[in-house]
Amino acid sequence: MTGPVLRVAALSKRFGGTQALKDVDLEVSPGEIHALIGPNGSGKSTLIKILAGYHHAEPGAVAELDGEPFDLGHVTASRHDRLRFVHQELGLVGELSAIDNLALSHGFARTALGNIRWREMERRTSALVERFGLGIDVRRPLATATPVQRTVVAIAAALQGWEGRRGVLVLDEPTAVLPPGEVARLFDIVREVRDAGAGVLYVSHRMDEIFALADRVTVIRGGRRIATRPVTELTPRSLAELMAGEEMETDHRPPPPSGPADPVLEVRDLWAGPLRGVGFDLAKGERLGITGLVGSGHEIVPYAVCGAHTGRVSGRVRLPERSEQWTEARDADGLGLPLVPADRASEGVIGDFSAGENLTLPLLDRLRARSGRLRRRRESDLAEDWIRQVGVHTAGRRPAGARITTLSGGNQQKVVMARCLAQRPPVLALCEPTAGVDITTRLQLYDLIERQAAEGMGVIVSSSDTQDLLALCTRVLVVREGRIAREISGRDITEPALVHAMEGTE
Repeated sequence: MTGPVLRVAALSKRFGGTQALKDVDLEVSPGEIHALIGPNGSGKSTLIKILAGYHHAEPGAVAELDGEPFDLGHVTASRHDRLRFVHQELGLVGELSAIDNLALSHGFARTALGNIRWREMERRTSALVERFGLGIDVRRPLATATPVQRTVVAIAAALQGWEGRRGVLVLDEPTAVLPPGEVARLFDIVREVRDAGAGVLYVSHRMDEIFALADRVTVIRGGRRIATRPVTELTPRSLAELMAGEEMETDHRPPPPSGPADPVLEVRDLWAGPLRGVGFDLAKGERLGITGLVGSGHEIVPYAVCGAHTGRVSGRVRLPERSEQWTEARDADGLGLPLVPADRASEGVIGDFSAGENLTLPLLDRLRARSGRLRRRRESDLAEDWIRQVGVHTAGRRPAGARITTLSGGNQQKVVMARCLAQRPPVLALCEPTAGVDITTRLQLYDLIERQAAEGMGVIVSSSDTQDLLALCTRVLVVREGRIAREISGRDITEPALVHAMEGTE
C-alpha cells in the first residue's frame, strides 16, 4: 500500500460549551515523522486522547489505519495492535524493573504450570531495549534509570509485537526535560522507528526539534487545522506565525545587566544529594541560570535554597537585605522563598482546586478577617487581578473559578508563577519553567520574568533547556558531578558553550 498509514477526517469534539476540535484532518504516511504542533489549549491533547480511545469523537468523524476504518474513541485490540502511544508521563512504574513494566501490558512468559519464566522474560526485554543502543539493566527499578532510558523502555513497551508491521507510534512531548545529549540520542531512536517503515506522530512545542526531526508538520490552533506543510518549506518565524496567528519575533535574548548590584541572596557550601559544596551570590535584578546533565545536581539547587528538598541538606543561606544572620540550609523554608517546581502536575497544583484557590494558597493568612474567617471576595479579587497580570486564558468569563485541571499546561504554569509572584519575594526560583508550553506562552513567560528582574527581583532559572538559558539568563553556572564546573556570562552564553560545559568537552 502507498496511502497513508493513518488518516483522520472531520474530527470534532465539544466539551459543554467549549469546542475543543472542529473538523480536523490529519494524515501520517509510512516512513514519515509527522510533527503535531500548536499553542497550549489548541486541541493537541484532545486529539491524542481520542486516538488513544480516552475520549469519543463527535459523529461524522472518519478514521482509517492502512485503509481499514476504525471507531475513534473506542479501544479495540485490533486498532491498538498498530497504533501505539508514548505519553508525556510515560506510564511506567518506577519501583518496577523494565521486565515488569513491559510485562504489565503484554503479560509474562509462563511454564505449563503457570510459573513465570524469568530467564525468557529477561531475554525478551533485553532484546527489545538493546536495539536502541543504550545500556539498561532490565532487572533494576526504573527509578534508578536516566530519563532517556525510561523513555526508551516506554517506546520498547509500545513497540512490543510490532516488528515488521506498518503502524503509527505517537510520541507526546518525549523530550520535555531531557538535556541536549540525551535529546540527540532519542532523535536517533525515533529515526530508527521511522526507517523501519512505521509512521511517527511527534507532538512537541519545541521549534528546534521540529526542524531537526520532522518531515512534515501539522499546525492546529483554536481546535482547527491551520496548515500541513513540509518542514523544508518553513522557517522558525513562519511556523511561529502559523501557531500564533500573527507576526512574532522568536529570537528572544535578555537585555544586558544595568551594572553591578548588591547581592539579594547568598549561598555557601551547599550539600544535598549529588551536590558537593556549591556556593554562589545572586544580585538584585539578576537572572542566574543553573544547568547540567541529569544527575549532576543542578536540578536540586533551587529546591535546597527554598527549603523544599526532601533529602538531607547542609550549608548556609542568607538574604542580606533582611538579616546579617545566616540561615542553615535545612531551615531555609523559613525564609519564605517561593519555588516554581519542575513537575507542575505532581508538585505545582492541586487538581481538585480552582485556579484561584491554587493561586491564593500561600496568602490565606493575609486574606482572613479578625474573626479568622476567609474573606472570599477579597480572595477572588486578588486571584482575578493576578490572573489578568500573567495572562491566563480560559473559556469562561471568570478564569479564577475554573478548575485548574481544565486549563492548558501553559495556563497552569502561569497560575503557579502568579502564586509565587503574589508573595512579593526578593528571589524567585524556577525549575524547568517552560517545559511543555508552546512558543507563544514561552515568550509570554520570558517577558514576565524579565519584568520581575527589571523591578529588582533576583531570579534563579534551573533548566536543561538551552533555549531557556539563552533567552533568560545573564549568567549561567554549569554543574558537573555535584560542583560548579564553569561560569558563563553575557555574550559568552551560547548553545555550543553550554553543551560543551555540560558534557565536559570544553
